[in-house]
Amino acid sequence: MSPAGGFGGGFGGGGMIRTGGLGIGGILLLLVVSYLFGIDPLSVLSPDQSSSGGYTSSAPPAPGTDRSAEFSRRILGDTEDVWGDIFARSGQRYPPPTLVLFDDAAESACGLSSAAVGPFYCPGDRKLYLDLSFFRELDQRFGAPGDFAHAYVIAHEVGHHVQNLVGALQNGGGNAQSVRQELQADCLAGIWGHSAASRNVLDAGDAEQGINAAAAIGDDTLQRRAGGRVMPESFTHGSSAQRVAAFKQGFDGGDLRACGIAK
Repeated sequence: MSPAGGFGGGFGGGGMIRTGGLGIGGILLLLVVSYLFGIDPLSVLSPDQSSSGGYTSSAPPAPGTDRSAEFSRRILGDTEDVWGDIFARSGQRYPPPTLVLFDDAAESACGLSSAAVGPFYCPGDRKLYLDLSFFRELDQRFGAPGDFAHAYVIAHEVGHHVQNLVGALQNGGGNAQSVRQELQADCLAGIWGHSAASRNVLDAGDAEQGINAAAAIGDDTLQRRAGGRVMPESFTHGSSAQRVAAFKQGFDGGDLRACGIAK
């Protein structure tokens, strides 16, 4: 389960207030692997979690994590530039979140969470929690570091931070509200992607990889992969079609209004 009041964890694939499972980051990464290698994401369930704005670590970094940690900081820094500029245009200051990298477990204002939770944003302390062991697993077992998926994970969780700052992040409200908030975070991640593309930060095929991953992590797709029937009433992140559409809404125009947030 996600920490109480945390956002972005939950095997089902999105980024709202969540309960249970692997978060958007872990799901995206799992699906990149499954997309590239034809592997059932449920068979490689490993953890992951995130945050932004400063950098802390709850455990000594394991061998081989330095690159992932540095990459995470660089992507977070880029989101800070993008959202700082967007907020400044409205005469507001953007206070960035703090990135917390950890192994095994981490204590947050939303409670104690293990790597099994997946990446999440805790509005109580405005931190993004990320367990790098999941990325190590991808590197070592599958040779698929998934840089863009890694970046998109962070951008999605930063989207929850933006929701928190503008008053769009709410706890409770059931699955329908969870889906709305997760899809909005996907859209906000798309806005970061739009900026990255306009600055030639993305490599050829990165956007397509993100869209393919978003399609693969819809609640309906994951339920089918798990061998069960599709139950829309149980969705917490949205269908594949909804997730792709949400990401593209932000990515195509880079406009906050497309994500349901007034400028």
